[in-house]
Amino acid sequence: MKIARHEKIIELIHQHDIDTQEELAARLNEAGFRVTQATVSRDIRELKMTKVAGKDGRSRYEILKDVPQDLGDRYTRVLKDSIISMDAGQNLVVIRTAPGMAMGAATALDGLNWPELMGCIAGDDTIMCAAKTAGLAMGAIEKLRKIIE
Repeated sequence: MKIARHEKIIELIHQHDIDTQEELAARLNEAGFRVTQATVSRDIRELKMTKVAGKDGRSRYEILKDVPQDLGDRYTRVLKDSIISMDAGQNLVVIRTAPGMAMGAATALDGLNWPELMGCIAGDDTIMCAAKTAGLAMGAIEKLRKIIE
């Protein structure tokens, strides 16, 4: 059932500009898959989906490309183990980490190739990431929260 649902999710995000978990859940339910928002959230994480800016400026889900599964898992482990807090101001994301962990976490963030982040600068326990817009900065924080929860 999960494989069929994942195939349907891939099909749906290629056919439609889906930008919320609720919209994805609704489309899956319409297609005969009885899902909750929690199930959709897990599917998004398992499929390594991210939000990207669409042609009309709205965000939409897309599957991360060129991130080997084991590398993505390693990056998420580093992020889970190191991030203490996050905040955004305009298009900047400031991330606090455990002492000595900022460089590794910044490298992991850069390695995920999120289109909304232009790059990261790390010190000992602080990372500053530049996002393309203030909205994308908040989106990056939400994606990070989902990873580290």
